[in-house]
Amino acid sequence: MMLSPDQADSDHPSAQSDPESLASDLKVGCVSDLEAGESRGRMAHPQQLSREEKRRRRRATAKYRSAHATRERIRVEAFNVAFAELRKLLPTLPPDKKLSKIEILRLAICYISYLNHVLDV
Repeated sequence: MMLSPDQADSDHPSAQSDPESLASDLKVGCVSDLEAGESRGRMAHPQQLSREEKRRRRRATAKYRSAHATRERIRVEAFNVAFAELRKLLPTLPPDKKLSKIEILRLAICYISYLNHVLDV
């Protein structure tokens, strides 16, 4: 006996309900399993966090970010002071010409090369 698409076969499991309700039943089962797993997971016991997760959480605090910004500011200031001192040692015309950091480095390389040449002669 052939059934039309409109007719349902009572022996077939999908005949009990439509596909949309089956899909929603599957989703509900999956969601409830996930929710139960999360309650027993790492969130419930902070001492079970991985080392990387602990580090990530510590770095997310405002106190840590502020301290890191301060350390970075000090590092950049020291870096700029070192470039200023190197700049004072390099001869340029005019002497007060503003040079970028890459220009300072390239000029220092040329000047060192020139001084080596003078010493070799």
